[in-house]
Amino acid sequence: MIVGVPKEIKTAEDRVAITPVGVRELTDAGHTVLIEKGAGDGSTIHDDGYEAQGATIVPTASDVFADAEMILKVKEPQASEVAMFRQGQILFTYLHLAAYPELAAGLRRKDVVAIAYETVQMPDGSLPLLAPMSEVAGRMATQVGAYFLQAAQGGRGILLGGVTGVSPGKVVVIGGGIAGSNATAIAVGMQAEVVVLDTDLSKLRRLEALYHGRIVTLHSNRLTLEEQVLDADLVIGTVLMPGASAPKLVTEDMVRGMKRGSVLVDVAIDQGGCFETSRETTHTDPVYSVHEVVHYAVGNIPGAVPHTSTYALTNTTLRYAVTVANQGVRAAIISHPELELGVNIVGEMVCHKAVADSLGADYTPAREALES
Repeated sequence: MIVGVPKEIKTAEDRVAITPVGVRELTDAGHTVLIEKGAGDGSTIHDDGYEAQGATIVPTASDVFADAEMILKVKEPQASEVAMFRQGQILFTYLHLAAYPELAAGLRRKDVVAIAYETVQMPDGSLPLLAPMSEVAGRMATQVGAYFLQAAQGGRGILLGGVTGVSPGKVVVIGGGIAGSNATAIAVGMQAEVVVLDTDLSKLRRLEALYHGRIVTLHSNRLTLEEQVLDADLVIGTVLMPGASAPKLVTEDMVRGMKRGSVLVDVAIDQGGCFETSRETTHTDPVYSVHEVVHYAVGNIPGAVPHTSTYALTNTTLRYAVTVANQGVRAAIISHPELELGVNIVGEMVCHKAVADSLGADYTPAREALES
């Protein structure tokens, strides 16, 4: 198979979809790897490193799209990239189609097979290809929240850890999954007061056992959530429903009642955001204010640390990319059943139930769609 890797073009996105290790795995298996010139520079992976492992460097993205049978990316295709797809190509990347209906429509018109990293799902419900970026995003969320709490950045002028004789800042983390638990770890390390809310008591028990009373865990319900949000200096939203739009748990009325200069970080913005007042921002213009509350809602938080993120991501995506290249999509989802839920689009068909529901589209199971 000819596998193509274009340079990412989303604003301030410097990750890349493959490392030299990945190139070596694919070329040793007999595949051809085309990489756009400079695609890895932002992650400090340069063309000569790829070429040393057998990749072919091509001048432009159009050269990649023209010849590749499978396109590996990091972020959802932008409009100029969608225009370059051709019938029958395989796309393997983060898609978040519930938040981007125009992208879904564009891919369906192009008659491609689109596999989303974020909906590849193991039998236990875990999301192996989302997990590494959830780790990064969760840890970054606390860091950026602490930064924007500084008065010079529009915040309340709060030091999360406090000092002798002064109370620490209060961090409320909504969601105790991978992103939430990593946000919690950094907040605890900064010596903040930390409250974690979740509806899943098993997640809260794990966090209680880990921190031995150093944090407060609360079952999430409307009243408790409202009380904690209104009392917080920093709120980090990490709610995830695989493939579906994120629920709007923090309402505008809650935001209106928050402390002036407090900060909201919406890690769920890729799926539409879990704050009613959220709108997607970029690394070059990351924040805005609503009711004098600072909102950080960057759609590709891990892109701020591309070297770390690229290696963390490709550690998990590579085995699946090699499997698809070796076997094709139909055989790959038989040998790796977790890939089946990753198939979001086949031609005009939407093949993930939650994605279809969010888009208001008919649902067709992936195996049925691939057979047809």
